[in-house]
Amino acid sequence: MDIGPGDEVIISDFTHPATGNIVQWIGATPVLVDVDPSTYNIDPNQTKKAITRKTRCIVPVSWGGNPLDMKPLNELGRKHNLHIIEDAACSLGARFHNQKTGTMADITCFSFHPRKVITCGEGGMAVTDNPTYADRLAKLKFFGIQTKNGRIEFVQWGTNSKLSNIASAIGVEQMKKIDTIINRRIELAGNYDRLLADIEGVRTPQRRNNTRHTYQTYAVYIEKPDERDKIIEDLKKKNIETQIGTYALHLQPAYRKVRKIAKLENAEQLYKNLLALPMCHTMTQQDQQRVVSEIKKSLQAA
Repeated sequence: MDIGPGDEVIISDFTHPATGNIVQWIGATPVLVDVDPSTYNIDPNQTKKAITRKTRCIVPVSWGGNPLDMKPLNELGRKHNLHIIEDAACSLGARFHNQKTGTMADITCFSFHPRKVITCGEGGMAVTDNPTYADRLAKLKFFGIQTKNGRIEFVQWGTNSKLSNIASAIGVEQMKKIDTIINRRIELAGNYDRLLADIEGVRTPQRRNNTRHTYQTYAVYIEKPDERDKIIEDLKKKNIETQIGTYALHLQPAYRKVRKIAKLENAEQLYKNLLALPMCHTMTQQDQQRVVSEIKKSLQAA
C-alpha cells in the first residue's frame, strides 16, 4: 500500500508485538490506541481520536478469536481515505453477524502458528478481494516475479516469504475439518464458562449475540490485582500450563517512544490480569475440571 517513512499506522495496544513490528520495519510510525475492556478489541472512539493528516492505515486485531465489529472502522476508513488491514492471527473461522473474518477489511492476515486453530507449523495467509492488492501480495511473497509471455521478469522488490507446498498441504487438510475443530472449541468454552461461574473474582470472556468466537484463546480476567501471575506459577507446579493473554505494547521497551492515545488503561489492565487457560479440541471435561479446581485452590490460598 506504499506506506513508509512519514506515515502513521493506528494499531491496537493490546496485541502481540508482531502487529506493530511490521509498521516499524517499513519505517512508518505505529500509533497505539486502547481496547474495549469486554471484547479486548480496538476501541473505535479512541481510533477516531488518533487520526491525523499523516494517518494512512488502521490495523485492528480480532483478539483471541473474537470477531471485530468492522462497521465503525470501515466508516472511519471511508471518511478519511484510510486502508484497513485486519490482524486476524487468532480469528480464522470467526463470524460477525454472518460475515466471515477475512471479508470485511481491505486485507486480512491469518496465522498458522502452532497455537492457532489450525497450523502449518508456522507461517500464515493474507486474503483480499482487491485484484491489485492480490497481485502485489503474490509478487511480494515470491521475489517480485511476474510471468509474461512465458518469460519470468522481476518487476518489483520481493521476498521468499511463502509457505512450502508441504506446509500448505497440511493446512489444506485441516481446513476441511475447521468447522468440527471450532465447534469443539466452542463446546469447551461453554464448559469453562459453567465451571468458572461460581468462582468470585474470575470474569469469563464476553459472548456476544450473532457472532462466532473461535476461542483460539480462552482467557479469563482475574479481578484481584497481582493475583494472575501467582495462579500461573501455582498451576505450573501442577503441570498445567497457562499464559498471560498478550502484551500492552506501550509497556514494552521497543514501543515506549511511539505515539500513544490517552492512557491505554484497559490494555494495561488486561496485560496484567488476563489469564489464558489450556484450550485444545482434544481436551476432556475432566481436564477442564482439574484446571478450574487448581485455579480455585490458588485463589483460596491467596
